[in-house]
This record gives sequence, C-alpha cells and structure tokens, in this order.
Amino acid sequence: MIVLDEQLLGANLEQAIGKWYQGNVCFITDLRPNSIIKDEAIPMLLRKESQPTFITINERDFWRKVVISEYFCIVCFNLPDSRASEISLLLRNLFRHPEFNVKAKRMGKVVRQKC
Repeated sequence: MIVLDEQLLGANLEQAIGKWYQGNVCFITDLRPNSIIKDEAIPMLLRKESQPTFITINERDFWRKVVISEYFCIVCFNLPDSRASEISLLLRNLFRHPEFNVKAKRMGKVVRQKC
C-alpha cells in the first residue's frame, strides 16, 4: 500500500502511481476520514495498515523526526509543490533499487530523496 500525504491532493499522483503499482494507493485522509490528521498522528495510522509506504514532500516534518518502525516506510521527496507530478517516476525508480524493490525490504526505513 502506498499512502500519499494530503499535501499531494490534486496532483493526480494516485492515478499516475496506480498505472505501475499493483497495490492500493490512497491518501492519509482515507485512513481516518472526516478528521484533521496532524503530522504526529501519521505514524500511528500507518502502523494499523499492512506494510504501507508513506510518500510526502513535507520533508521538514518527517526527515529525522519520525521514529523508525518496522511496520512502515516513509519516503520524503525534497520537492516543491510545483514539482509534485514528478513523484510517480521518482518513486518508481526508487522501487527498482535492490534495497527497496520489495515491501519487506522497505519496512523500517525513512528515506530522503533529493531531487
């Protein structure tokens, strides 16, 4: 499962990623509908899912601030909102890397992708 940060709403990333990723692609807001989700609550929500990979461009609030957990992976892209459309290709390239090509290998990692 790929979980997109709500900041990425409107970039059509769920469709772009869904073209090549066979699992579920959703937004963090889908995990707890009709509520405000603060950044500090995101790890708790991710732990309730089965091996999710959380994607964000909010690197300031996640890189080196989230406690690493074997239950999820976080990928922080160092991109402005205006370049969010690039995430699908960048994520696909990351998932081709031998350390990230299987969900089990990704779990327990917080990754910062400089772009």
